[in-house]
Amino acid sequence: MPIHEKIRLLRQVKGLTQEEVADKLNLSVNGYGKIERGNCDINLHRLEQIAEVFGVEIVDLLGSTDRYVFNLSCTNNMDTQNNLNYAPTSNIELQSELEKQQLIIQLKDKEIELRDEKIRHLTEVVELLKAKDSL
Repeated sequence: MPIHEKIRLLRQVKGLTQEEVADKLNLSVNGYGKIERGNCDINLHRLEQIAEVFGVEIVDLLGSTDRYVFNLSCTNNMDTQNNLNYAPTSNIELQSELEKQQLIIQLKDKEIELRDEKIRHLTEVVELLKAKDSL
């Protein structure tokens, strides 16, 4: 589910209007509407503000939160709505999310390798400086 759809769904689940959320974000209703329609890019600071307004973590907006949103919907609507229209995440979406997570892991592994290489290099420099001082 695209982030703008998650934002719209969370707003609806929380029972807030676009006007209320726009006001809390110090945005015009039109500006906030563009976010929900996916007509603009959202920077990290704005995502943090949106997450705070909805009382969720920013990772819930960025990651695969279909289950989270479903659970939130179920909890908030249990008394008033017995028929939830929930479509499970498709295999294609799950595969895409898995590929993204694998790329993130590969990137982290490369960062760790670079850090370890830098540590080895700095250790060699320290050893050379110690050897120089002992002469």
